[in-house]
Amino acid sequence: MKLSAYLSPSRHGVYYFRWPLPRSEQRQRSTIRVSLRTKCPDRAGDLARYLASCGRLVRENKALARLRQDEMREMVRSYFAASLDRYVERLNDTGLPDRSLDLLRQELAAHEDATEGHDDLSDLFLDPDALRASAGLTDAQWAENAPSLRREMRKARRDQIRAILSAAEGLDGYSFTKPAPTVPEPPQARSVALGAAIEDFMAEHSPQWSPEMQNKARAYLALLVEHFGQDRALAAITRQDAAEMKKLVQSLPANRNTRSETRDLTLQDAIAFPGLKKISAKTVNSYIDTFRRFWDWAERHGHAPAKLFDGMKVAKAKHADEGRKAYTPEQTRKLHAALTGNASGLVKKDDYKWGALLGLYTGARLREIAQLDVADIRQEGDIWYLDINSDGPNKSLKTPAAKRRVPVHSDMIRLGFLDWVAAKPKGQRLFLSFTYNAKEGYGRNLGRWFNTVFLQGLGMKESGLVFHSLRHTMVTRLAQAGVPEPLFQEIVGHERQGVAQQVYFKEGHTLTQKREAIEKFEI
Repeated sequence: MKLSAYLSPSRHGVYYFRWPLPRSEQRQRSTIRVSLRTKCPDRAGDLARYLASCGRLVRENKALARLRQDEMREMVRSYFAASLDRYVERLNDTGLPDRSLDLLRQELAAHEDATEGHDDLSDLFLDPDALRASAGLTDAQWAENAPSLRREMRKARRDQIRAILSAAEGLDGYSFTKPAPTVPEPPQARSVALGAAIEDFMAEHSPQWSPEMQNKARAYLALLVEHFGQDRALAAITRQDAAEMKKLVQSLPANRNTRSETRDLTLQDAIAFPGLKKISAKTVNSYIDTFRRFWDWAERHGHAPAKLFDGMKVAKAKHADEGRKAYTPEQTRKLHAALTGNASGLVKKDDYKWGALLGLYTGARLREIAQLDVADIRQEGDIWYLDINSDGPNKSLKTPAAKRRVPVHSDMIRLGFLDWVAAKPKGQRLFLSFTYNAKEGYGRNLGRWFNTVFLQGLGMKESGLVFHSLRHTMVTRLAQAGVPEPLFQEIVGHERQGVAQQVYFKEGHTLTQKREAIEKFEI
């Protein structure tokens, strides 16, 4: 036996073990295929040698001929069901002589009186060879399973006789009881296939979402298709299925689609891969929330009979320092000094300096800052402001509320920000050194530098402190300075809450009001 015959690499280089199954009279020879979860030929060879030795032991074991109990019962049931159909058809055509009924009653009494373990009745009343021939059993299978099959035949014959006698007795009399009217089954709700429903859902919602949110939603919903199948009817997916889906999501390895060990594996193989960290409770809840939103939409549009995934989020571990937090006044002073004086030598580009300072003095999101154009720095009257918008290639906003105008803080003007902008040619991006990434927009370079180089170099790297913490800091400081919540929500691009703010105050606050508020932020 050549080992190479049992190994085959996939198109991604992952080795698979193939083992031939023995031929049987019912089917042609086939093979089983098992992923070895490795691209290393030496490790694949070791695993294949072990599996081949296991395969030989199993193949040479006579117990292979033993039938499962459920297989045996189904085999006997099918045999006697066909025989019963022939008996009933005969009753309908010619009737059954009383003598035959008496013989059947005698045989039934013999079967009912028989004790467990006495199977000689199967040869007296039955024809085991007929069962063997109808089921297509091999010599090995019959030799291994004959006692059990005879026992099951006796039980099945007993129940078959009862059914025959019941049918015969039904032909001896008449019933004048009016049968109960059959209640028509309620019409089934029209359901669509899962894959088609997801495409409709995405087509309806994508225009309102940022590219990042679109990609995330599509990736989460793709897991439903991978698990249930593209053509599974929404109406056939139950709440029990949803609970199983939740368990599956909780078992997902982190970064499954980008990790080399799992990106080429099937869903079940990736989950079973040992030693990998699972996704966080926060990510699990993102999956569950996306599923919930999809099923809410499907139920409203008549595609699904009920909403699923309501109340299925998992509890997060409680930690004192959980999540992002604001910088303290001492920390903001340290950041400001390092960005403006650069005594540490960590700020090697003006793009890093001004990008981080804009985050500090506006509370804007990383992507919003990094994608600014020179033309987005504008003036109205005596107020300079950032026009945060999605106008232009590769620019996007997280929500509609993110489109806004944010005044430039007087400290930024004093530091020379407007002079730096004025020296740049019109019609180009403000930060040319920031490259575009489909997942993070233009924000990857600034975010990685700030979080891994700048904070770490200043000795400020700790849990909960990242670039996004500048946003927390702005909200905290403005709230502490007495700025009304709707006003600082508008400055940082949060959706304002309440009917009065959303319906009657659509125009929003003036630039003057926002400048007065943002000037209350102090280093």
